[in-house]
Amino acid sequence: MNYYQEILAFHIMAVLSWMAVLFYMPRLFVYHQEHKDKKDFTTVVKIQEDKIYRVIGLPAMWATIISGATLIYINPILLKQDWFIAKLIVLVFLIAYSFNMEYFRKILEKDRCIKSGQFFRAYNEIPTLLSILIVVFVITKSIPIYFSIFITLFFGFVIYKILTKKVKES
Repeated sequence: MNYYQEILAFHIMAVLSWMAVLFYMPRLFVYHQEHKDKKDFTTVVKIQEDKIYRVIGLPAMWATIISGATLIYINPILLKQDWFIAKLIVLVFLIAYSFNMEYFRKILEKDRCIKSGQFFRAYNEIPTLLSILIVVFVITKSIPIYFSIFITLFFGFVIYKILTKKVKES
């Protein structure tokens, strides 16, 4: 278990950096789409989106994955625990979300995105749900089924409300 605590600390810092990007990028997408008629504004937002994803998000994601894999290598008993397997499953969705953000970033960069700011407001709820599930699994060292179902349904409702909200005409 040499260096386990140090690697764990690095892993947590990498997760925090990655999550900051996952929470913030969709907000940039909202601003980008809601002000797409303002070329000067979107030029700056495109630079922010690119740098935040490439310089912070992608390296933080890989640092999270590599440090997490190292922790599993050092402590393989984790793979025999149900809560940890559940965490890994949710992590796969978080990784997919991260790559999906890059997809949207690229089409926004080319001014070809047909999604609305309202869509990106709803899209912004996904990493919050996934991070809540991961934190609960890790802290409780269990899979609280009723809580997991409730929080998923709650976020489904929030996303539905965001998507069906009437947009005010400016």
